[in-house]
This record gives sequence, structure tokens and C-alpha cells, in this order.
Amino acid sequence: MDQMPKCPKCNGEYVYHDSVNFVCPDCSYEWSGEDAAEEEETKVWKDSNGNVLQDGDDVILVKDLKVKGSSIVLKKGTKAKNIRLVDGDHDVDCKIDGQPFSLKSEFLKKA
Repeated sequence: MDQMPKCPKCNGEYVYHDSVNFVCPDCSYEWSGEDAAEEEETKVWKDSNGNVLQDGDDVILVKDLKVKGSSIVLKKGTKAKNIRLVDGDHDVDCKIDGQPFSLKSEFLKKA
């Protein structure tokens, strides 16, 4: 792990590793490193309305988006089919009119 997890009990950020357990000095809560790894794997992607997104869903843009480094504007209401969820700042990969795009889930709604 390159970054220490936050305390699951008090959400404290000053956590340290004590041999096999993580320890929060603020609330004295201890938990195993395996629990922290399981929490990181269960990432959930949500659209602008709070609906859970999954690989293969169809989505619709909720606002006009300018494509960086191009004169293309993706219009509100444009549908993207068969999305793929990825980790990162732009968490949805899709194709619109045959061109690949990486979009943020906050600008999409589930179709």
C-alpha cells in the first residue's frame, strides 16, 4: 500500500501500521490489513442521480461537454452504449459515434 487508509470508525487520517494491524491514535480502533484491502476492492460507481453503474450499461449525457484539445462538443442527451468502468479521474470509458471517450460518471445518467 502506498497510502494509509482512513480509520473506518472515526474517519481519522493519522493511522499507523502496527505489525499486522492498522491503529487509529484518535479513537484507538484496530483493524487488520486484509479488511482494508477488501474495502478498496468494493468501489461503486454512481451516475448523477445516484443509480449504480455497471459494465455494459447504456448512459445519457446530462449536460454539454467540450472535448479537451478538440472543437468537438458532446451534446446533452447523447447516448453512449456498452460503457466500461475504470479507476481514475475519468471513470467511464465509452464510444460515441465510433470515437472513444473517457467521461466522469457525474455527467451521466443511466438509460
